[in-house]
Amino acid sequence: MNIELSTLPDDVPALKKIITEQYLEYKKTQEQINYLTEMVRLLKNEIFGRKSEKLPVPDRHQMPIFGAPDTVPVPEPVEVEIEAHTRKKKGRKPLPADLPRVELIHDIPEEEKHCACGFELTRLGEEICEKLDFIPAKLQVIVHIRPKYVCKNCEGVEDTGPTVKIAPPPAQLIPKSNATEGLLAHVAVSKFADGLPLYRQEKIFSRHGIDLPRATLANWMVQTAQRCLPLVELLKNEIRSGPVINLDESTFQVLKEPDRSNTTKSYMWVFCGGDPEHRALVYHYSPTRSGEVAMEFLADYKGYVQSDAFSGYDRLSRKDGIVHLGCWAHARRNFMDIVKILKHDRSKASTKSLAEEALDFIGNLYDIEKQAGKLELSCGQIHQLRQEKTKPILENFKLWLDANHPLTPPKSLIRKAIQYTLNHWDKLIVYIEDGRLKPDNNAAENAIRPFVLGRKNWLFAGAPNGAEASAVFFSLIETAKANGLEPYAYLRYIFKKLPLVKTTDEYNALLPQHLDREALAADLA
Repeated sequence: MNIELSTLPDDVPALKKIITEQYLEYKKTQEQINYLTEMVRLLKNEIFGRKSEKLPVPDRHQMPIFGAPDTVPVPEPVEVEIEAHTRKKKGRKPLPADLPRVELIHDIPEEEKHCACGFELTRLGEEICEKLDFIPAKLQVIVHIRPKYVCKNCEGVEDTGPTVKIAPPPAQLIPKSNATEGLLAHVAVSKFADGLPLYRQEKIFSRHGIDLPRATLANWMVQTAQRCLPLVELLKNEIRSGPVINLDESTFQVLKEPDRSNTTKSYMWVFCGGDPEHRALVYHYSPTRSGEVAMEFLADYKGYVQSDAFSGYDRLSRKDGIVHLGCWAHARRNFMDIVKILKHDRSKASTKSLAEEALDFIGNLYDIEKQAGKLELSCGQIHQLRQEKTKPILENFKLWLDANHPLTPPKSLIRKAIQYTLNHWDKLIVYIEDGRLKPDNNAAENAIRPFVLGRKNWLFAGAPNGAEASAVFFSLIETAKANGLEPYAYLRYIFKKLPLVKTTDEYNALLPQHLDREALAADLA
């Protein structure tokens, strides 16, 4: 508001009104400037700052004296008992004992094995140094020979069967293909576990003198994935068995989708669950991010579901039989972003900010989880520990949030962080009800990471059937890894067995959770 001096009234109340309006406008403008400044700093930190969300080690001589209300409890450090441990010796780790050894003996010449006094030197011992060698992968051709038989006496009788007898062809995962199970497993693992695009694999094969166009490789992957669909359906049943399902999603570019532009975003979803000791993971391609995708996957599932605060998951809270959990990692991240951009403005004598106080509360919650993990407590013991130690911290944190919420500027990052935590408070505290639950959705966050890393290499899927094939292979490979299986060995084994499988029980035996480890080891031998 611009006011000329000549237009100012002589009336004092009128002057006070003008000054008040000017002050309110200034205050509103200053809040907007502060908010935009925070956003610029946050953007700079996203581009140039460190990605780690670990807090720096605080100065133990620095006391928190930030002017919070006296009635608001300040989080007390949680005492955690740490058992004594032995320190590991530093140095190079030994090479695996199962690797073949080739011995090279470096001996002195025979004429040097005699002492100056005339006696022959006696061997005292030896020094051994192991070095790791690498032998490049080699290609070989498997030649299948099927002898034919015919009777030269009568040349066969039509009524008794065929005149020429020959053994049936071996069962193949892809009929009439010249790709073996080992080659298919290698291509799949190279792309979906190691992030090696098919066009690069085409060049690698070309260096070996093999002409394998990427179109051929892509068709192999699509056909192989279709043969593996029954396994993915069984993995879905494993996940729906409970007790908790973690889910997340990430963007995905898919070309040639019907009635959609090639630049339109699609999504890869991931669902984690099943037996906590033998986790199952299922990836699912969908053109949309609609919450209907999650609802269709869950079907008649009843139990706990954990996710981030994406609005598409709100329907889960309204579905009968489902208890929706929030994610403390996302709530913490909002406060951590503030600490990252404010630390540059803090002087050496500065006090703790509200964001740092919030991180102290959340840090105390995770200290209790670490204590439970180190002591290897049972689910019942974890539940009891949370009721005794976690619940009071949550109650104090809630008081802190309620007290500081009205004291923060409406358009500020700290206000948004506090508001986010309060909005999802009921979901964030659910985890203390059951010792099987976790405070965050990191299971799904970590599961989506291999897909994101692969996407950075191969960028997009050429067609919807390729995206669906990607989901199948990620499901099998990541579930195998979660159950301690080497991906190539696992895929090679099931690719051999799938052409012979007929019943559901036989398919179920090929899942990573139920696989016969001895049979897998024998296949590799």
